[in-house]
Amino acid sequence: MLGNGVVGIQREEYSKWERRAPVTPSHCAQLLQSHGVRRIIVQPCTKRVYHDLQYQNGGCQISDDLSECGLILGVKQPKLGTVLPDTAYAFFSHTHKAEPQNMPILDEVLAKRVSLYDYELIVGERGERLVAFGEYAGMAGMIDFLRGLGERYLSLGYSTPFLSLGSTYMYMSLSAAKAAIIAVGDEIRSTGLPSAICPLTFVFTGSGNVSRGAQEIFRLLPHSFVSPCELPQLTQLFSGGQVKGFSDGLRRRGNFQVYGCVVTSENMVVHNDPAKSFDKDNYYAHPGQYHSVFHENIAPYASVIVNCIYWEKRFPRLLTNEQLQKLMLKDKDSIGNTTRPLIGIADITCDLGGSIECVNQTTSIEKPFLRYDPLSDSYHNDMNGDGIIILAVDNLPTELAKEATNHFGDVLFCFLHSMAYARYLEDLLMPIRRACIAQKGQLTSLYEYIQRMRQSETSEITMLSQVDGRMGKQCTTLVSLNGHLFDQFLINEALDTIEEAGGRFHLATCELGQTVDAMSYAELEVTANSEEELAHILDLLAAVASHSGKGSGEIKTSLSKPSEKSSFSSLEKTSIDITAFKTKEDFSHHGILHVLILGAGRMCEPAVKYLACNAFDLDQSMIRNSLKPVEEAQHDRNVWITVASLFIQDAQKVIEGVPNTQAVQLDVTNNLQLQSLVSKASVVISLLPASFHMMVANSCIEMGTHLVTASYVTQEMSALDDKAKSAGITILCEMGLDPGIDHMMAMKMIDMAHSKGGSIHSFVSYCGGLPSPAAANNPLGYKFSWNPAGALNSGRNPAIYKSNGQTIEVSGEDLFSSAIPFRLPNFPAFALERLPNRNSLMYGELYGISNEASTIFRATLRYEGFSKIMNCLAKLGYFSTVVHPMLKENESSSPKGPSYHMLLENLITKQSRNDRILHKDSSSLAERLTGIECCDEITAKNVAICISLLGLDLEDEIPIACQCAFDVLCSRMENKLLFSSNEQDMVLLHHELKILYQDGRQAERHSATLLEFGDSKYHEDSLRRPQSAMARTVGLPAAIGAQLLLLGKIQTRGVLRPLSPEIYLPVLEILEASGLQVDENIQYL
Repeated sequence: MLGNGVVGIQREEYSKWERRAPVTPSHCAQLLQSHGVRRIIVQPCTKRVYHDLQYQNGGCQISDDLSECGLILGVKQPKLGTVLPDTAYAFFSHTHKAEPQNMPILDEVLAKRVSLYDYELIVGERGERLVAFGEYAGMAGMIDFLRGLGERYLSLGYSTPFLSLGSTYMYMSLSAAKAAIIAVGDEIRSTGLPSAICPLTFVFTGSGNVSRGAQEIFRLLPHSFVSPCELPQLTQLFSGGQVKGFSDGLRRRGNFQVYGCVVTSENMVVHNDPAKSFDKDNYYAHPGQYHSVFHENIAPYASVIVNCIYWEKRFPRLLTNEQLQKLMLKDKDSIGNTTRPLIGIADITCDLGGSIECVNQTTSIEKPFLRYDPLSDSYHNDMNGDGIIILAVDNLPTELAKEATNHFGDVLFCFLHSMAYARYLEDLLMPIRRACIAQKGQLTSLYEYIQRMRQSETSEITMLSQVDGRMGKQCTTLVSLNGHLFDQFLINEALDTIEEAGGRFHLATCELGQTVDAMSYAELEVTANSEEELAHILDLLAAVASHSGKGSGEIKTSLSKPSEKSSFSSLEKTSIDITAFKTKEDFSHHGILHVLILGAGRMCEPAVKYLACNAFDLDQSMIRNSLKPVEEAQHDRNVWITVASLFIQDAQKVIEGVPNTQAVQLDVTNNLQLQSLVSKASVVISLLPASFHMMVANSCIEMGTHLVTASYVTQEMSALDDKAKSAGITILCEMGLDPGIDHMMAMKMIDMAHSKGGSIHSFVSYCGGLPSPAAANNPLGYKFSWNPAGALNSGRNPAIYKSNGQTIEVSGEDLFSSAIPFRLPNFPAFALERLPNRNSLMYGELYGISNEASTIFRATLRYEGFSKIMNCLAKLGYFSTVVHPMLKENESSSPKGPSYHMLLENLITKQSRNDRILHKDSSSLAERLTGIECCDEITAKNVAICISLLGLDLEDEIPIACQCAFDVLCSRMENKLLFSSNEQDMVLLHHELKILYQDGRQAERHSATLLEFGDSKYHEDSLRRPQSAMARTVGLPAAIGAQLLLLGKIQTRGVLRPLSPEIYLPVLEILEASGLQVDENIQYL
């Protein structure tokens, strides 16, 4: 039966909330159709998130009988007694720690000659756990807690927008839940929160997957992050005090946003020796040398503690019951009312009696909260009364069953073929081989220690410190083992040593490292017959540790992420008149570098804010390996930013509230005025339309000033390469999103693959600037933040790309009809489609992969359905730029010009063919569109809705400025499809590379994804105006490019794209430090 290619999916019976499955119906269909799996049999289940019929439609059989299956997949442990013999199982077994409560299932596995694969032990090439649901737990826990927060505040007498939220499982999808959070955020922006509960501060412990998931939900609210050291000042500010570095505007915004603070170990504990500073490696190796200061430095300023850290009993607690009680007593006012901010604890990791002592019982999905009163040390199942609320649900990912299942299947998919046909351990891919606890009823060599631990001395030993104790004639000590215990067989060697020396052992604690590179920890109670024998065993163990040290592969993984800044640094008050400076040398003489930004559009503000905050903040903590250390003298410099625009009021709006800036009026076609400004600058950032870049570039060459643009390198610009080199300047182009970040992500992946001896077999890239799901509330699923003409014209550009060695061309007229649905595995809630994006082949040349890649494809992303509607509008004639006779007559002196409805009727009539036309009086618009074969019936209905939404069927008169149908379409879209003040945009950029190795190594698929959401709603305070995702992803790279040029970190001269490590490594790292996170994954094929 084992390895017969038949796969079973078991019914989950762990709890009523367990609705997940190991693979989706879509995964099953792919396995059956193109990945060689013979059959898939699914046990029927009426509560599974994907229904039986969906699996059946995917080609699966539905049956209770899995006896024909060689491999059976589940999520949780199967019921005892139901394991089938001589087969293979994959599920979360939790048996690798030899914990007694999980041994019955292991005994059944061994007795029935079963092979067991444990998802928890599947790790990737870099050691990361592949099947981990921490982010989903973080997201679900945060959503659930926000719901409870509204109810708790109501019981305390405060009405907040949180009250409208439901628990995570109440929403149809994660996207729907996020939309609800966004709506709450909009309400906070509009009406604010009660002043008595502000600042509402969420403290996130840790920075791992759980914390990232919780923060992802938190960031959907209007928010600011502060560093741990700023928490006291934040509280003081909202108590009416004046705090240096915090503006009055921040206080005014306090009621209209929430605050976040991420704390890690260095913020939560200190060394017992005051003379010693915190050292992460030392802390994890010797946690007993540290004690917690969380109750002193963090907890007093937190409204909500979101606990996301993994904890073991050898580490100090963050918050004891006694410390919590003292905090509550300290913050009672004179009449006994609580004034302290702590409202509750969301313990997402749910370590009972762990890092937060009062969390000593779990709550459930249906009843997620309990109330703890520290003063009476009592627990209550309600929201009323004194104390804090606690969320401690231990199965949070099940609330996001569909998303978790999609993730589960995406990770398992590439392994399932080998698992389905594996008869021996050697048949498995390495990640699964390492996760195989038992093979045909025998523990594999990696997990032999389990049985030995079970057979070891199990008598209770109460000694918990590393000092010898006596039990009759026996001597016992507690030995701590810290290192690669399980992945490099050191635990087996240690146990051999103890037994061969005549000792016995009992496992007291076992914590498996979460990655291959991470250390595992175990405490063994070692017993011997005498002190001498025990000392001899300890010496032998020390020798094992000594000779294993070099091969242990210990890697330091600590990464210091710079905290977000809360204020701008400004020039010291002096008698210097900046406006009197005539050249860049005048600025440099006074230790000031001058940046000139041309254009004051949406991309400008992120660039200005970034440079004002960070121009001289590059250091090794931010750019670990990419940059040389910045000399101390550079930190004494300052930056001055001039924003020049044809409309001075636009420039003034951008710089409002930002120090070290000035706004000037500039007509860029006035060469003398342009050169005068360029001559004073060290770097120019041109955010003007691309047609102006050549005159700016020529001025920069003449004045010896570096230039940064976000636009494509044209032939004319490329021809300036020699002149730029002769002038000793860099013209750094394509420093936006697309082009820009797309180049840098691609080259990092390609260069990394080449450095490992790989070749690029396939390169595909997708990018889209879209409304957020909540804002995609029209049939097109699209909105504009500027004139729509450019975006619409791009949909008529021809495209060319290479697929499996064949060159494919798509005409501009056929572009919309070439769109196909597209899904990203990591974001299954996004229903997208992709359209070929212009000339993909040129990117093969730019990236140096033309001769090795058989597929080179770039595409634009839109929400599904966009292209069908646009294609129908194009067929109707709304994309025609030819002057329309009806609109030409609009120039005449006729008393009333044509209406939108008249134009629509004219276009429909032109497309009709004889008797196929349907009369407007007897047919709906959708039926008429179908009748003239513009589109199918479903699309026709959507097009009719779109036409009505845009007002293309109104009797209103068409403006005289519209001379063609395309002008009319653009005019209506500009009027109807704009972002409102409380809506967000979204940027999604995704690369996938297939990498082959000539030496026989397994092929790999590398992917990298950037997902960024914009701010929403206007704020009066100039330091916190909203920024769109598109503005950030274009403005920040340009600003960072200018920063690197200011600091001399880019030495190459001429006309450049960001294709070399000199540029893309530091830029990507700074973007990540600035919050633009690129998620990277590797799959083995």
